[in-house]
Amino acid sequence: MTDSGELAEELRTAIGALVRTARGGQLMPPGELALLGHLDREGPLTTAELAGRRQIRHQSAAKAVKELVAAGLIEPGRHATDGRKVPLHLTAAGRDLLDTERRRRADRLAAAIEELSPGERAEVARLTALLTRLTAHIRGEH
Repeated sequence: MTDSGELAEELRTAIGALVRTARGGQLMPPGELALLGHLDREGPLTTAELAGRRQIRHQSAAKAVKELVAAGLIEPGRHATDGRKVPLHLTAAGRDLLDTERRRRADRLAAAIEELSPGERAEVARLTALLTRLTAHIRGEH
């Protein structure tokens, strides 16, 4: 049996390859899609908050935000109590693009899953539940 460290590295590599492969042919750069995803999941955020979520420099986030605003995918709003803060909101066009990308990724994975045997598909279902539990454990939600 592989030790935990080796297994962790193999898992990280396999999941990374799966995610990168599912993302192939994206409609826009992955960093910009990630920003849209944060706004979709978390609601309005400032550029600084987005930079923190993505663990990137503020300047990099600001450049991506500028491009997303110009494309009509996000829009600046007004902060209720602090006029210096500019919360960014996902527009309907941004949500549509994000939904389209998510469906495309899911369809790509579904097509690959269909190629598996029934036993392998059942194993993927079990592993998906296990990965969800593993994620919760890492987040401290166990």
